[in-house]
Amino acid sequence: MRCVIADDERLMREQLRARLAEVWPELEIVAEAKNGMEAVQLTETHHPDLVFLDIRMPGMTGIEAARKIAQLATGDECADAWPGCEIVFITAYDQYAVEAFEQGVVDYVLKPAERERLALTVQRIRKRLGQRDLAPGTDPGDDGAAPSSHAMQVLLQDLSARLTPNSAARLRWIQASVGQTLQMIPVEEVLFFISDEKYTRVQTATLEALIRKPIKELVEELDANLFWQIHRSTLVNTRAIAGIVRDARGRQLVSVKGRNEKLEVSRGFSGLFKGM
Repeated sequence: MRCVIADDERLMREQLRARLAEVWPELEIVAEAKNGMEAVQLTETHHPDLVFLDIRMPGMTGIEAARKIAQLATGDECADAWPGCEIVFITAYDQYAVEAFEQGVVDYVLKPAERERLALTVQRIRKRLGQRDLAPGTDPGDDGAAPSSHAMQVLLQDLSARLTPNSAARLRWIQASVGQTLQMIPVEEVLFFISDEKYTRVQTATLEALIRKPIKELVEELDANLFWQIHRSTLVNTRAIAGIVRDARGRQLVSVKGRNEKLEVSRGFSGLFKGM
């Protein structure tokens, strides 16, 4: 198993490295980062199984880094080579953060890392990693399966709201081009967003519009409980989902109310509709 550690305090990185050597001696720490941007870059380079992220780092926070790391493995072509990684947040005691972590989507370690608590975290992570290939993309549960990308998105939005209550509110309007005019579209009216390399299509029941904002930015700005990412290029309004079917190739397809077209669910997000 391979690991990246990210913390802006050198002593904290050294202390965590020493504790991990005690409780998980076979774990290979392939790189250390001093900030969130380095953590993302090193994760993209090394494709680790596990990343420890300090939740508060200058520049790019651990929360922002976790969002970008989660995006690295959302495409099918990435999932074949690298199924993503487990995230463990490192934090000084913070009541609001701890309450969010108790949802169980990811684990956390309090500074300074105590051997007993870290051993418990390692036990949970090893169980999840052991079952990752058996149940990719599923939500966490008693079976210890890895969290889905959607569950991670909801947690990160929750953490941002708890730790930075004055941060920007959820996106409520889409400013989009419709022909030669510019329209303000309420996000609740959007059925789905689909991106190509240059534009993102905004589809409502009555109109189709184009914006230049990519899906990865919309994921951070929209309410993750209302809009589910089902593909690296697709977000769908949960209220607009009419049903899910499988085609002859076994792919999950989302049918949208009032529309004939169906939206493909990529393998990395299939856990949203487990049982189908």
